[in-house]
Amino acid sequence: MNPRKPVFCFKSFEEIKALLQSKAISFPEGPPIIREEQAIETSSQKEEEIFQEAMEGVTPIPRGTYVERGSPLPLPERSRYQEDRESLLRLKDLVQYGMGFEVADTPEYIEGTGYQVHREVASRLHRGDFSIQAYVDLHRLKATSAQEVFERFLKWAVTTGKTGVLIIHGRGLSSPVQPVLKTKVIEWLTRGPWRKWIIAYSSARLCDGGAGATYVLLRNRPASKRVKKWTRGSR
Repeated sequence: MNPRKPVFCFKSFEEIKALLQSKAISFPEGPPIIREEQAIETSSQKEEEIFQEAMEGVTPIPRGTYVERGSPLPLPERSRYQEDRESLLRLKDLVQYGMGFEVADTPEYIEGTGYQVHREVASRLHRGDFSIQAYVDLHRLKATSAQEVFERFLKWAVTTGKTGVLIIHGRGLSSPVQPVLKTKVIEWLTRGPWRKWIIAYSSARLCDGGAGATYVLLRNRPASKRVKKWTRGSR
């Protein structure tokens, strides 16, 4: 015996609509459909009610008795004048006397130390911790003439026991590539026969010529022949 096949009954939409209108069929009731706008409005109303409940009994601060966020406090006229005056004085000291200007913070600053000499010695030399006992001015001389004067000066300095000297060479700002005389002086100090006598060198302070002059710290006697290495630095 063949099992009974299920009978499917297909109804048109018109027939379903007629059944719904006659309430012959019904759908189970579900939660009410709330549109997005209604949900937002309901949420806002709830938040407003919670806020009003929390603020109940709170007295607002009168305007004019508090500082609003981000509003700058006006300085008294006298304070503003004092600040402007101090700034102008600092600028005047910088232009006329170089006060407040640090040579060591510029790219023109140079320093170096001899073999087994700590670099701090060069920094101390720049700060003025060592006495400068003599100086020579090579500024505006040709390289050949400047080397002759340089040689005579250092020979006189080590013979007379000078330990701290100043060599003025200029900044060489008119040179197309690099300062010629300044570069030559560093070369004579570090590569020539005088390197055995050099403990350290550094750019001078502004009062002694700044980047246009170099302090040199000399030894009492030349270093041994094994001295070949130099610690050089420039900024």
